Amino acid sequence: MPPAVSLLCLPCAGGSATMYLRWKRLMPAWLRIVPVELPGRGARLDEPCEADFDALVARLCDEQAAELAGPHALFGHSMGGLLAQGIAHRQRELGRRAAQALFVSASPAPASREPGRFAGRHDDAWLVGDLRRQGGTPEEVLADAELRRLTLSVLRADYGVCESFSHRAQRAPLDMPLHAFGGRDDEIGEARLTPWRDETRGPFALHWFSGGHFFIREHEARVLDIVGRVLSAGPAHPVPEPAAA
Repeated sequence: MPPAVSLLCLPCAGGSATMYLRWKRLMPAWLRIVPVELPGRGARLDEPCEADFDALVARLCDEQAAELAGPHALFGHSMGGLLAQGIAHRQRELGRRAAQALFVSASPAPASREPGRFAGRHDDAWLVGDLRRQGGTPEEVLADAELRRLTLSVLRADYGVCESFSHRAQRAPLDMPLHAFGGRDDEIGEARLTPWRDETRGPFALHWFSGGHFFIREHEARVLDIVGRVLSAGPAHPVPEPAAA
């Protein structure tokens, strides 16, 4: 059995830790799934959301200090990928333990983010349209006035987190394996995912799946298979790519 590793999982914009709860039942005992809840949702609903990227990353590093002090890896979907990379960089800046690997899913590379992408975040109709375009929110949520209000409030803050992110081109790349995941029908295409290669000095791989922005739901088993094989093999060993889904 491989040595025990904690996988800290960061949610997408508007999402919560619940998107990763199933993974606890699906992964082997040596790989401990740690769904990270952000302020303002789920078990932290009574806390105000954080809308600043650097402040949120610093807060998460403090809150997850015990997990980050041991063997760990980082996984993030969409906004979560950006937060995962931010945590990895802050850990290095603080002289703390590095992650064994970084996994980013449906998340544009820092150098490929679109200026103005979130300019409409203060408009409810724009937010609803954005949710529908990405296809990750049930219509029942949008039809219920209270659920819609809560969803849009969290999404607005999270889009503020994304908008406040500033790419630091002069910052040295990370020293860890980096695996990026993309959906072939997602608007975040190859040109925006391939530059993740420049964010690490370690091994890099880009894995493709059929489907749109939330392909990890349809292809959950294959995503987890890749994550498990990467972490069980260790950073010194290459992990072959399975047949495309």
